[in-house]
Amino acid sequence: MTPPRVGAGPALVVGLGNPDRGDDAVGHTVARRVAALRLPGTQVVEREDPTSLIDLWGDRDLAVVVDAVSSNRVPGTLMIMESGVGGAPLTEDAWTRTGRGGTHAFGLAAAVELSRALHRLPRRLVLIGIEAGGLAHGNPLSAPVSAAVERAVEAACGILSEAGALPSHGNRGSGKGPTRVAQEADR
Repeated sequence: MTPPRVGAGPALVVGLGNPDRGDDAVGHTVARRVAALRLPGTQVVEREDPTSLIDLWGDRDLAVVVDAVSSNRVPGTLMIMESGVGGAPLTEDAWTRTGRGGTHAFGLAAAVELSRALHRLPRRLVLIGIEAGGLAHGNPLSAPVSAAVERAVEAACGILSEAGALPSHGNRGSGKGPTRVAQEADR
């Protein structure tokens, strides 16, 4: 039985990844772009460790996590996956771990499922993944991943707007919802 919620916090956007590891920095890059929009009713944070999300998102109705993924797709491809209270459990490989040498060693899918077990999962959790091309330490974002940043920002803003987290005039995205962005992912 899920304990009753005591007032949900603002919508949450999390940029996840290591900012010093090439395309793993894409979550941070997208989060900074969303933060620059100063969207009302939205908190934007950057994190490296998925386990830090468990306490961060537990009181939220909506959390959007942006992260690099490594699933053998074309670099820059967007993938959108939903979970949350009442959603189906994520398998360990549902959100492929991208980090090496400690980064994401626990994994985002494992953090989601631990949150579920602890009754700390947001009502709606949307994961926006951008397929990584390179994760070498010290490298900048690759060209295809850099080109996907704006689409990921638009997807995050569309999700926030669709969920009612933004005033109708607050959506700075293109109006594309997550389904359309996912379909356009391989351009």
